[in-house]
Amino acid sequence: MAVKRFDLGSVPVDDITMHACVELSRQSIVDNKQIAILAVNPEKVIAARSSSGLLEALKRAELVIPDGIGAVIAARFKGAKMTGRVPGAELMPKLCEMASQNGFSIYLLGASEETNTTAASKLLERYPGLILAGRRNGYFSEQDHQAIVDEINSSGADLLFLALGSPKQELFINQYRDNLSVKILQGVGGTFDVLAGNVKRAPAFWRKLHLEWFYRLLSQPSRLLRQTALPKFIVLTVKDLIFRK
Repeated sequence: MAVKRFDLGSVPVDDITMHACVELSRQSIVDNKQIAILAVNPEKVIAARSSSGLLEALKRAELVIPDGIGAVIAARFKGAKMTGRVPGAELMPKLCEMASQNGFSIYLLGASEETNTTAASKLLERYPGLILAGRRNGYFSEQDHQAIVDEINSSGADLLFLALGSPKQELFINQYRDNLSVKILQGVGGTFDVLAGNVKRAPAFWRKLHLEWFYRLLSQPSRLLRQTALPKFIVLTVKDLIFRK
């Protein structure tokens, strides 16, 4: 399945649907091929332009999903046929559902011990037959990295979900993916917190209007500083359009 890739200010994003992501992941496991799935939104596009490590990780990833509506709109301006977002918080559960149906196993890495444990329990409850090969919280130092890689490999997991926050999860994936035997690696940010019930996603009405980012801002005013990336992203998109013309 060919996936068309677009550049948002030198940062990649793929024109792909949720269904295609799940099917590509399933086929990759069957074919014994490894793919990394990372997400982009306006905030991450701006961050990647000033971080060579993050940019390298995104460019190397086989799938870069449009997690934010800003990325979708900017890609459409460049000719993408995107029908909408592919939120990482929705893709992970769908991948777990696919894994439960095919006998694949998962490993959860990240978040606090309580959140990690609760997220694992919720997934096992939601998807009967899902195999939890292992899990570990996100409180570790760089000295622990090799031991964690060994632990994941020993677990025999097919899918690895990393909830380490950005850019830590992207950098970890890029640095260790060649040493990991898992076939699917997805950076999922705060998704474990959502699964555990610590953080509530925006109601469907807000998501339908593509205003989930605004809902989260209202719910967590501390995110205001992070939203300063939005005007920078808009300027970047406009410049791209001008130079294209």
